[in-house]
This record gives sequence, structure tokens and C-alpha cells, in this order.
Amino acid sequence: MRKFLFSMYLAVIAALILPACAVIEQGEVGVKRTFGKYSDKPYTEGLKVFNPFTTTIVKVPVQTENMEVALSLPSKEGLNIKAEISILYNVRAKDAPELLRNIGRDFEENVILPVFRSAVADVSARFYAKDMHTGERSTIESDIKNQMSTLLQDKGIVVEAVLIKSIQLPVNLARAIEEKLEAEQRALRMEFVLQEARQEAERIKIEAEGVRDAQNIISEGLNPQILQFKSIEAFMELAKSPNTKVIISDGDMPMLMDTENGISPSNTNLRN
Repeated sequence: MRKFLFSMYLAVIAALILPACAVIEQGEVGVKRTFGKYSDKPYTEGLKVFNPFTTTIVKVPVQTENMEVALSLPSKEGLNIKAEISILYNVRAKDAPELLRNIGRDFEENVILPVFRSAVADVSARFYAKDMHTGERSTIESDIKNQMSTLLQDKGIVVEAVLIKSIQLPVNLARAIEEKLEAEQRALRMEFVLQEARQEAERIKIEAEGVRDAQNIISEGLNPQILQFKSIEAFMELAKSPNTKVIISDGDMPMLMDTENGISPSNTNLRN
């Protein structure tokens, strides 16, 4: 029993005397704090040895972090729009000691969130609620990001992007926007129908003008001399026929009588 207690005593002494170790992983840095004072140079990834009696190592993530916030956005007309927004940011590795020294470990709650709320209230109040569902949405995101970057750049925090994930408009406003979009779609559809009607009317007009011009050309060419010439040509063709026919004419139009088949007389109008 004495040997066991002595062994335990030695183990405790060894644990107290031997230095402690910390593993800094990729995507984070370690800042050594000795007697409450942070060192100026952060540790990068790897195994770090320190004296646990006087020193601790505070780990700070330096990879991209996603901070999601649900809040109400004030619009220009005084409406409150419920929204969910993501803030993508990272901490500059070289500025991690200063960040811990001036702000502390809870820098999200102490700095990033208050700056974000101030920026989003200032920016969204310059836009109408309907703009948050249109192309102005990206403008709102960009303006919020720029304003946050201006306020956080000296604190070692880099704002990568501000993304509006979802927006919930008031019911009446959402219905009004939907009705407006539907009216615009109907107007575009009617414009398409009218355009088709105008094109069809233009096609009919052009076709009628073509028929009219053709008839004018034909009527101008059918003068009495041409008609008389065509009549003489018809007489000559009839004379060449082997069938027995009686041709009665007033000099303009022939009348044919087929005496063999007993067909009643018929007129052939050469004008056509």
C-alpha cells in the first residue's frame, strides 16, 4: 500500500513539474497568455509546449466562419421585414493577439453582432420593402458588407460576404407584389397577341396589294387590239381541227357548234 501511494505521489509530482502540451490545428492559431498577458506573436499549427502553472494557450479560428442572424429589417416605408442573414468572416492570423487583448474571446457577441445590427438597420432603411425581392437585394448585401468592413478592418476581422438567405414580407405587401407581377405578365402576353395581329394584318395587306397590282398589270395589257388578235388565233386553231364544226362569229367572239355529237352551241370567251 505504501508503494502504491508513493507511486501516485511521484506521478502527481511529475505531472506538476513536466510542461504541458497543446496541439494547434489547421484553420486556427494559438496565442500564449502568460500571467494574464497575451504574447504578440501567434502560434501556427503544430505541437506547442508551455508551462501550465504560468501560461495558457488560447486558440482562435482563422478560417471562414458563418454567423447566422435572424432579425427584422426596417424598410424605407416603415415596415419591418423578417429576414435570415449569414455573415461570412474570418480573423486575420497576425491580428489574433490584438483581438484577444482588446476585445476578448467573445468577439462575435461583443463586436461583430452589434456592428452588423447597426449596419443592416442603416442600409435597409434606405430601400423599399419590395426592393428586397428584386435586383436591389444584392445592392443591400453589398452595402451592409462594405459598412461592416469599414468598422471592423482595424480590429483584425475581415467580412467576406453578407448574404440575405430568406425574407418574409408582410402578407398584404406580398400579395400586392404578386398581383403586380401577374398584371405585368398579362400585359406582356397581350402585347405579344397584338404584335401577332399587326403582323397578320400587314401580311394580308401586302398580299392584297400584290393581287391588286397583278390585276392592274393584266387589265392594262388587255386592250381591244390584243383581244382581237387572240380571237383571230382562236379562229385559226379551230380551222385546223378535223371535226366538222359550224363557226358563227361577229368578228370578235366565235360560237362553236359540234354537228357530229349534237352538242348544243357554246361560247368560248377568249378574254379569259
